[in-house]
Amino acid sequence: MDNNFIRDIYYFESHYPDFFEMLKPEVKKKFNWTLQLIATIERVPEKYFKHITDSTGIYEIRVEVGSDIYRVFSFFDKGSLVILVSGFQKKMQKTPKREIDLAEKLKKKYFDENNK
Repeated sequence: MDNNFIRDIYYFESHYPDFFEMLKPEVKKKFNWTLQLIATIERVPEKYFKHITDSTGIYEIRVEVGSDIYRVFSFFDKGSLVILVSGFQKKMQKTPKREIDLAEKLKKKYFDENNK
């Protein structure tokens, strides 16, 4: 995989690092691979990085390891800056509304704090 970065990836507060620390090593490895993919290729397949319909620009980073499914919500700042916010293990078909609401709240807080 090419290491010419076209996007920078950061996290806001400790939500993503706290989530990441709880993951099994093989899931961490897949998240790291997926984040590198997002950072280095122009058109990321929707399988890994998808806009959430009816959101204010929230994207989900999708990782599957075996039968386990994980999601991390993110959004863009300044065009090529991807901000990671919250993550969770998906246990049902539909993404829980409370998880999307949390991502929206964290996005608003991020912009409120960074636009002062």
